[in-house]
This record gives sequence, structure tokens and C-alpha cells, in this order.
Amino acid sequence: MSVRPLTLCDVTSPAPAAVPPQLNGPHRPAPGPAADEGLARRLRALACTAPLHDLDARKANLAGEYGVYAMAEVALAAIDLVTLTMDFDTGADHEQIVTRLLPRVAAQAPERPQSEHERVARWVLENLINVGSADRGFRVVYGTFGTDGAYVRRDYDFKLIEEVPGPGGTVFLRATDEAVNVLVGALDTDVTSAQIAAEVKLEVLVSRGRLADAQLAAEQARYRTVQYAETLRKTLDATRRNVRAVDWLNTVPDMIAEALDHVADRYRHENAILTNIRKVRDEAASGVDPEHKRRAAELVDIVKDCIRRHTQLQSRLLEAGPLFRAEQDRQAFASPAARSGLDLYGQLLAPVLTLPLERAGRVTDAFFARGTGLRTPSSVRVGDLVELLLTPPAEREHLGAEMPEPDLIATPDDSRFSEEQLASAMELLTLPADAPRRLSGLLADARLRDPELPYLVALLAVHAASPAVGTAYRQGESSLLFAVDDGTPLDDPGFGGADLIVGTALLDAAGMAADRSEGV
Repeated sequence: MSVRPLTLCDVTSPAPAAVPPQLNGPHRPAPGPAADEGLARRLRALACTAPLHDLDARKANLAGEYGVYAMAEVALAAIDLVTLTMDFDTGADHEQIVTRLLPRVAAQAPERPQSEHERVARWVLENLINVGSADRGFRVVYGTFGTDGAYVRRDYDFKLIEEVPGPGGTVFLRATDEAVNVLVGALDTDVTSAQIAAEVKLEVLVSRGRLADAQLAAEQARYRTVQYAETLRKTLDATRRNVRAVDWLNTVPDMIAEALDHVADRYRHENAILTNIRKVRDEAASGVDPEHKRRAAELVDIVKDCIRRHTQLQSRLLEAGPLFRAEQDRQAFASPAARSGLDLYGQLLAPVLTLPLERAGRVTDAFFARGTGLRTPSSVRVGDLVELLLTPPAEREHLGAEMPEPDLIATPDDSRFSEEQLASAMELLTLPADAPRRLSGLLADARLRDPELPYLVALLAVHAASPAVGTAYRQGESSLLFAVDDGTPLDDPGFGGADLIVGTALLDAAGMAADRSEGV
């Protein structure tokens, strides 16, 4: 579902006013906007918010009553979740984002069913990805003034959330630079200067105790950190595709040096801020507003996340140089393609469209018969099998350092019952062969000895309901504890079920001795 092109020039360009003739000569550029280099930046910043406003405009087209939902709020929350969930190498899981969006959607209409909340969350997320369009991007038309004063209409193509491939054939979501700029309210801002300004602002707000404003500044600083990491990631991805497309002579080395200085400065600032926040949190008196202490705790988590992201960014910056040299060697010495590829449009589609159907069918049949590639044989070839069997085994390499002996720790005894309790329970269950007892009586006697003992007696009695007769017979046991249910309910304050008949059965000792002598 592609978003319709929006024209911003009608909104941002005022109607022409009457100008004195001496100021409106043919060679003089248009006043005002032609000299304002920030006009295009402000127009693109406004364009990035257009898809969010378009969601509220198009929610009336959904089958059902969805006017109660604020779609732009849900969209901003989705961008926020994707931005904070994605990492340097991976992105956010689609289903996880939908699940985490459900509480915000449900809060807007708690009386609606959960299936409707899930539909709204999926609809908003798919519109931010722009599912259904050719390139899954947005295009907005805006107007600027050229150097000669002429009014020029331009197309601005951008994405908010894009799908990127992950390991194992998975697909992740990543927020683009434009989406991050929508969050922090600026476009094309220098990352380093914006980060320093956010850190200084955060430090001042914390020192003054304005934790609510400090939390907002900390979140903005984290968004800038994510954007800085995205810039480096895109540079490394472009290097992997084509090392000549990236300026590794001047631009990238300068960027890496500035980024490393930036990370070192941020470490100092963030650790100092973290110390101040913890001091505010820990030294707060008991009568302080709980909201104040909660915001201090949230600030600690946000700044610690910033430190973690800067640590990851520093490791990637240090790996950038070796990656460039490795890619330069790989791409420089890679063997060229043996033959040029096929131009499907120019060499196949365009000529075939002018042919009659009978002749075109022969061409397409021949192409697809040879263009599908080779098929893997279903059985092993004899030549491959002989070569595999006759190849001598490769010599083993050095196996590495000797593995250290593991330091074993004795497992603590966490048994619920002690040896004394087990002995007491077995004493109660040692019954004469001709005098079985009810479980209720055994539990009452056990309760007089120890409050915990009835649980052990009940466990042993239930276990005796299915006695291992064969095992006891083979091991030479002379007696065996058994329990039988005759349908009498158990009348006990702590247990329920059947009042089992518990007794002792005598085993055939002579028969067991004969079996053992015969080797059975």
C-alpha cells in the first residue's frame, strides 16, 4: 500500500505579494527562499512526518470503526521500539514489535477485543514498512528555489522502517536515519554535534534535579548513538559490496578518527552523569516523591544502555580498518567473470514480443529448458566415491593447549526430609504381615511425631500403591510394602483422596533362593 505523493510546496510557499518594480528585475533571484539553505531541510523534515499523518487520514478506509485509535501515536511508538531493539548487526523481530505494541493500542480502546488491537498494530507497522509498494519506500514532492531564483519541484524518496535479511533466512526490521530524525525532531543534523549537545544538556538537567526533562534528553542522546552506529554500518556494508564506492583515503579515516574521539568523550560524560544520577537516587530521603526516585532509576538504565552501545560502536570502529584491507584484497584479486550476463529485456523479452505466438513459444521453451540450471543427481557418482575412499587422511594439526582440570563443586544437599525423618517414617510403615493399617491412622501417628512427617509417610504410601514386586524378588527382599485402594475416602485435615490400606507382604524366600541357584 503505497502512500500517495504529497505536495508540500502548496503549504510552505506563500502567495506572491506585490513587489516594487525595482526589486523584481529579470536577473535578480527571488527574495528570501533562494538564499535560505535550510528551506529544503525543513521541507524534508516535514515530509518525514507525512506518512504518520496519512495513517490517521486513511484509518477511515478500514473495515470497521477505528476512529478511536490515534494511529500516529502508535506509529511513533513502533519506530521507538524498532530503534531501541535493533543492534549493530541485527534488527528487531516483526512479531516481537507487534506484541510490544499491543499494550499501547489496548490502552486507547480497552473495551475492544484483542484481535482488533492486534490488527491495528499490524496495520500501522506494515504501513511504516510500506508493504505493497514496489520499493517499499515513500516519495514526497516539495519545492525549492535554484541558484537562478527559479522554482524547482523535487522528489524526496525515503523509508521509515526497512526489512533487512538476517542469518538463517530470517528478516529483521531496522529504523532508518529518517525515522530516527522523526523521533528526535531534526533532519540532517550533524551526529557528533547533536550528541555532544544532548550530553551537555543531560548533565546540566541532572545536576539541577530536573529528572523528567533529563530522561527526555537521555532518550534523545540514545537515539543519536543509534544513528551514529547506523552510519558506520552502512559504510561497512558498502565496502563489502564495492570497496571503490567508499572513500577510504580521506573521508572514512577521518570519520573513524572523529568517531573514536567522540566515543572517548562520551565515556567520560556518561560515567560522570551515571555517578550523579546514582547519587541523586541513593541519597534521596524517604519523604521524596516516589516519581522522582523512579525517574532516577530509569535514567540509570538509559545511560547504561548508552554506554553499552558506545562500547559496541568502539569495537566496530577498531575492526573497520582490518575489514577494509581484507575486502580490498578479496575484491582486487577476485577472478573476473568468465562470461557476461544475459540481458533479459534487451536480448529476450523485447525481441520475443514482436514474434508470432508459435515462434515465440519455441524461443521461451528453449530458454527455460536451459535457464533453470543443473539438477543435483539423486545418487552418488562412482568416481566421487572412489576418490573419497582412496584419499589418504590429512595429518592432524596441533590440538591446542591442554584443557585444564575442571574445578568441581560439591552439590549442596537440598533434600526436604532428613535422615532422621526417613528412619521415623520407615518405622511407622514397618507393619506386621497380618496387621495392615489405614493411611489415615498412619498420618495421625506421624503428625504426633513431627509436623513434616505426614508428607513423607503419604509419599511412601502412594509409592507403595504400585510396588516393584519383580525388583524386590530379584534382589532377595523378604518383605514388600504395598497399598490397596478399597474405595474408602480419606478423612484427614491435610490430605485428600483414598484412605489406602497399607500393609506388608511376605515374599517366597525359598523360591528366590532356588531361582538364584539355577541362574535364573
